[in-house]
Amino acid sequence: MTGLLLAALMQIPSAGAEPLRDRANDLFNPIPVAGDPATRSVNEDQAELGKMLFFEPRLSASHLISCNTCHNVGFGGHDYLPTSIGHGWQRGPRNSPTVFNAVFNAAQFWDGRAADLAEQAKGPVQASVEMSSTPERVTATLNSMPAYVERFRTAFPGEPDPVSFENMALAIEAFETTLTTPGSAFDQYLLGDDAALSDEQKNGLALFMDKGCAACHTGVNFGGQHYFPFGLIAKPGADILPVGDKGRFAVTRTATDEYVFRAAPLRNVALTAPYFHSGAVWSLEEAVAIMGRSQLGAELNAQEIRQITAFLESLSGEPPRVSYPLLPPSTAETPKPDLLWQAGGGH
Repeated sequence: MTGLLLAALMQIPSAGAEPLRDRANDLFNPIPVAGDPATRSVNEDQAELGKMLFFEPRLSASHLISCNTCHNVGFGGHDYLPTSIGHGWQRGPRNSPTVFNAVFNAAQFWDGRAADLAEQAKGPVQASVEMSSTPERVTATLNSMPAYVERFRTAFPGEPDPVSFENMALAIEAFETTLTTPGSAFDQYLLGDDAALSDEQKNGLALFMDKGCAACHTGVNFGGQHYFPFGLIAKPGADILPVGDKGRFAVTRTATDEYVFRAAPLRNVALTAPYFHSGAVWSLEEAVAIMGRSQLGAELNAQEIRQITAFLESLSGEPPRVSYPLLPPSTAETPKPDLLWQAGGGH
């Protein structure tokens, strides 16, 4: 009888059965699901308008490039290119970060030059290497279509001139706030499901914390909060860290910010190759090895790299379900597209 009782007691998990999870909960947070008090409130009319604008190629001068071009919600919130292709077939200078969970970042872009998603939305629209438009052209385009004018009036009631460049950005921000990916295996583990991670992934989680990865990649988005030199211990080669891109230095003009970048958020990182701001590395295992050498001064062995990679794969959550919106037709007043082959890119 005593033996049976002891066996039964051994099957009951104790409060300290998963000390690894307790450590993880001190450093990381699960992505809140819709309706959770931790989620941000969203104006539904603005978000619905923002979804249309996110997919609207006529915000670009060519009528071909939309936000979704470089932040494709059908991929992983990015474009699977080393650096994005923009107006006139120009290649952008940096890898396109995923839009998924970007709402949890302290700032936007690799160098943090945009304080929030609304400010970020204004940048690519005006950048000559991306959408190559202007605020005046954007508002003229939107005002030329009655359906958009009505949508803006509904989303921004009481404003004398609701169709504005500022409101375009606010609407896109409202939509992008909804692009989160809760429910990953790691989040399930954080919330108490001991079996959500494999033994290999748990070993990878322990290594991720013990080796020092969590010093930069922490919080709900596993990064996106602070800035660090790329090559803190040993600078990678110029193919990975191009000498001409000095990162945050371009924003602050402070010498100590040369080659400093925002710590990349690691949510869904298994789905967002190629890696780093240069988009130079296609293998997640290779990226882990490079980060070990460059940031930690650690030469990770093959087993450690495999286990950390397995853990990172557990950060892939449930992608948002986004239906392609029906966009209003152009009118005679809608500005005509610029021809890409007349924009310096060739045809």
